[in-house]
Amino acid sequence: MTATVASHRKPRQHPLASLTGGGSRSARTARTAATLALAGAAPTFGLAQAAAAPLTPDFDAAGHAAHRLTPAQVKNRVDALYQEAEVATQSYNGAKDSADTAREELSRLQDEAARRTGKLNAARAELGAMAAGQYRSGGIDPTVRLLLSADPQRYLDGAAVLERTGSHQATAVAGYARRLGSVRQVRQRAEDTVERLADTEAQLKKHRVTVVHKLDAAEQLLSRLTAEQRQRMTARDGARSGPGQGRTGQEDGHGGGTLSRLPGAVGAAAAQAPNPRAARAVSFAYSALGKPYVWGATGPAGYDCSGLTQAAWKAGGVALPRTTYTQISSGPRVARSQLAPGDLVFFYSGISHVGIYVGDGRMIHAPHPGAPVRIAPIDQMPFAAATRPA
Repeated sequence: MTATVASHRKPRQHPLASLTGGGSRSARTARTAATLALAGAAPTFGLAQAAAAPLTPDFDAAGHAAHRLTPAQVKNRVDALYQEAEVATQSYNGAKDSADTAREELSRLQDEAARRTGKLNAARAELGAMAAGQYRSGGIDPTVRLLLSADPQRYLDGAAVLERTGSHQATAVAGYARRLGSVRQVRQRAEDTVERLADTEAQLKKHRVTVVHKLDAAEQLLSRLTAEQRQRMTARDGARSGPGQGRTGQEDGHGGGTLSRLPGAVGAAAAQAPNPRAARAVSFAYSALGKPYVWGATGPAGYDCSGLTQAAWKAGGVALPRTTYTQISSGPRVARSQLAPGDLVFFYSGISHVGIYVGDGRMIHAPHPGAPVRIAPIDQMPFAAATRPA
């Protein structure tokens, strides 16, 4: 949404424009244009800008001498940075969802204001025709004189009095007054929405910077490892993920068995699902195995954790909210001992990560950058809660 879009819908100024903002209208219009310009610019904030302040070469994000860290220490710090980035990603997702809603509302309000202004102008034209006819006949009705008054409050007060006289002109003037008030209300709501959108876009920018900074810090730490050390670290992560970690046919983490076993796994999980919607969600999650983690993404090329679960349950016919901390309220809570395929499983005290349960103590989730959508045991991270979407 840009200032250009907003301005093309703005009605022509009329003699009673002071009722819609008075002398301060120009300042408020300028503020509206500025905030709309911000709203249009914020989503294109560059990732390179966000990462413009790299860590000093000899220290990691916590200020520790990175060159002294062992590979195991590097991995621990990288895992912590990924988890912090996930928290910021969920905040970003929530702000983006709010911004999208505000843009839709603003567009609707602008359309509504344009429609109501059209009716207002038609009513004013009718009153103008009355005035012209009465002038030719030798006089102007008191109601029309009120319309032409330079004092808006006197006009509105007088219109209310004249409406009680029952005259056609008085009724027309009172109707015009109501339409004028209606247009003012819609325009005010639109201005409030613009301000809310600008605030939300500012939050988006802040969370984007945080995510990129955390991921950049993790990458700098990983860059201090040799290729062999990074490969061993990736292999350990894959082994912890268990069978079917990707879609490329590599061996599973238990040595023996490949992804050719997945069709049976999908069928078994679907059969155990509590309802057909959950079965479809599980099947979708299996079809996403191997796709990359992309923070803020909802597919189909890549996903973050809550983007994957949202897409999976959309395939099942259920619209989940966007973030982990809203998805946890999308259905009744389920005890860990009662988990069934399709249930959402949440991790960490801040509910910053989510996966979709597929049975046998395992889930499918989008872990973090560099790790594709995969199957993993649910005890791989601190379990927080589970819910069954409905």
